[in-house]
Amino acid sequence: MSLTRRDFLAASAMAAGGGMVRFGLGGEGGVGSGKPGQDALPAGSASGVCAGGESAAPSRQPAAQTPQGASMEKTLLFQRQLPIRYTVDIFVAGGGPAGIAAAVAAARQGVRVFLAERNICFGGMGTAGMLPVFMPFGNGEHLLAAGIGSDVLKGLGVSEKEARGGGVVIQAERLKRLYDDLVLQAGVDFTFQTELTAVEAAEGRVRYAVLAAKSGLFAVEAKMFIDATGDGDLAAWAGAPFEKGDAQGRMMAGTLCSLWTDIDWKRVHEGGRIPDQSRLPQAIQDGLFSLDDRHLPGMWPLGPTTGGGNIGHTFGLDGTDERSITKAVLWARKSLLEYEQYYKKYLKGFERMQLAATASQLGVRESRRILGDYVLVLEDFQRRAVFEDEIGRFSYPVDIHAPSPGLDAFKEYEKGFTTLRYKKGESYGIPYRVLTPRGLKNVLVAGRCISTDRPMQSSIRVMPGCFLTGQAAGVAAALAVQLQTDTRSIPIPELQKRLKALGAYLPNTPG
Repeated sequence: MSLTRRDFLAASAMAAGGGMVRFGLGGEGGVGSGKPGQDALPAGSASGVCAGGESAAPSRQPAAQTPQGASMEKTLLFQRQLPIRYTVDIFVAGGGPAGIAAAVAAARQGVRVFLAERNICFGGMGTAGMLPVFMPFGNGEHLLAAGIGSDVLKGLGVSEKEARGGGVVIQAERLKRLYDDLVLQAGVDFTFQTELTAVEAAEGRVRYAVLAAKSGLFAVEAKMFIDATGDGDLAAWAGAPFEKGDAQGRMMAGTLCSLWTDIDWKRVHEGGRIPDQSRLPQAIQDGLFSLDDRHLPGMWPLGPTTGGGNIGHTFGLDGTDERSITKAVLWARKSLLEYEQYYKKYLKGFERMQLAATASQLGVRESRRILGDYVLVLEDFQRRAVFEDEIGRFSYPVDIHAPSPGLDAFKEYEKGFTTLRYKKGESYGIPYRVLTPRGLKNVLVAGRCISTDRPMQSSIRVMPGCFLTGQAAGVAAALAVQLQTDTRSIPIPELQKRLKALGAYLPNTPG
């Protein structure tokens, strides 16, 4: 039996008795115990292929290291009897785009689903994270993120033709209500302000998810579990191997998105709008910025005088470490003052702009990549791969934001983003096996933590890609429940048939 939780959860035992779980942690084997193979990478530390529990998995990269001084941390033996508040067919951790798609797709198959979301709204980066735009849903010819993605576009009043090749501006409050409606109409049970805290797992099967909410700790019992946390928390804590970062442990920088007012969009577009980052070299030379960050995704119009900013980077971020996140958020809020001066002084139409709000969720582009039965790699992108167990196709470019400031780091990013991209109509396949974590029988992953290398993670991580993998995980989990089998024994043709019935784009499968 294994239960892991970064920094303070370590071991547990299940007690007999209906409706209760005995929950314990501390002492031996926890993060901070000094034992190898734990999920304990601070920002900038060595990358590794790690498995929750006692030992590291076979690695293509250096093994993860325990943080310096962690073995000196005090430990606490903590035990509680927890109520099993929900007994369902499928538990979904995380209500971002992947979790929404997974929960709704599963519920539409006729199974009972419970969805836990840590924020007070669904949607993740598109709502709480204030990301102002969806990346393209298609490849210019076909709507690749069809199915649940189609439902989202319809609810937002966006045509499929518009979404096939261009970005879709997000009105966050409208998107929140749309996600609410999708989940309620599908009959999904859910609660907000409810965060995954631990799992109970034995012999490759998870039985309980332990959640923390305003009412305290409680457990959910399920037959199948879907990890849509973005960071692969559930799968990693259950013992699945994973990778983080590049060979040096560096991960993509994050971004704290923002909302701005008093923008003169008419003046911005007069004579043609220049790229927002076009004046950065001059501003950096003038000493405006604390860091030499040449990459500025930019500002999108959200209303007559409002704009959504995907502005600035938090370098050295580890999205699985709350200390790293805290440091990043503090820096991000201060750095926006520099960007405010940049827009006002160097770009037209922004002279009177004011910062109205920053997001309540930091944008984390990269953390764990759970290792599955297949690892989707850059070669698959380059050969426009087709798979027999295909659950979708996608086409977004390789988009690895630099892990550090400086001109050289920006040039490396720019080279990949401008060369590793497709022509109109091209795409790569996504095999079902990237959703099945090694060593786990009743867990699927969806979203940016699926089984890929770094280049492919940087492509599939965007929200339309999350709809694709989420809906596939939801239908697969439901099928496994109905057939009373594990995630690897479901018939792939039936999975593909059901995905097509949802509207998924699967041109290489029969029927």
